[in-house]
Amino acid sequence: MLQLTFIRENKELTIKGLERKYFKNAAEVVDSVIEIDDNRRNTQKELDDALAQSNLLAKQIGGLMKEGKKEEAEKAKSQTAELKEKSKALEEKLKELEAGLQEVLVTMPNLPHESVPEGRTPEENLNIFQSGEIPTLHDDAQPHWELIKKYDIIDFDLGNKVTGAGFPFYKGKGAKIQRALINFFLNEAEAAGYFEVQPPIVINAASGFGTGQLPDKEGQMYYASADDLYLIPTAEVPVTNIYRDVILSDSELPAKNVAYTPCFRREAGSWGAHVRGLNRLHQFDKVE
Repeated sequence: MLQLTFIRENKELTIKGLERKYFKNAAEVVDSVIEIDDNRRNTQKELDDALAQSNLLAKQIGGLMKEGKKEEAEKAKSQTAELKEKSKALEEKLKELEAGLQEVLVTMPNLPHESVPEGRTPEENLNIFQSGEIPTLHDDAQPHWELIKKYDIIDFDLGNKVTGAGFPFYKGKGAKIQRALINFFLNEAEAAGYFEVQPPIVINAASGFGTGQLPDKEGQMYYASADDLYLIPTAEVPVTNIYRDVILSDSELPAKNVAYTPCFRREAGSWGAHVRGLNRLHQFDKVE
């Protein structure tokens, strides 16, 4: 998430970066963020002043009573009560401003690096590196959704019966190769210096915001409303959140983790020939 300090100190850079990401009304949103933050800062100062004045009066009341200045003490008590009410109202206003500010900030994407080319479609991407050649299949090559049915290793119909579309059964050799691939990639990652973790497959909202799944991808996530928890769309989410609100020292870098988890995505609106077979599944295994 973009930091307020960065936005304030790099306003034009922020606007240009957001526009390169085709973010709607970039200038207006940035101005709104700065305006809300100014209001928040002024409210915070007003609250701090009111609390300081209230504390000062509270200290004076005891001394005034000891000196027999009852009338002045009562006046100070009355002022303290007024300041407490004012502080309460300012605290509520501050909470609203902070919530409103957070609501806008989480909608703003990170800025692209200057080396990233502009574009909306895959055709505008640059091929920076390619290993090997893309194979050319022979004329009678069968797609994978026909092969898995032919060898009875993955069963979409059974998954649809038991759960629904996008939740296939892996059977026999299909289950074995799935298990073998998970172990293979975990072992390869460990050999490359990655530390394996096995994270929870449900996360809280803070973790969803921590990796950008929330708020804009909320509709793609499975949600357990009774516990206010989300099923993870990828192991990246819980693993990355290991370091949320953590400052790493140079000696702790690079931090390299690997994890296997089942993953869950609603894939709302996915349809058509391009999502046949093992594409756009609602549950799948992944080593991240």
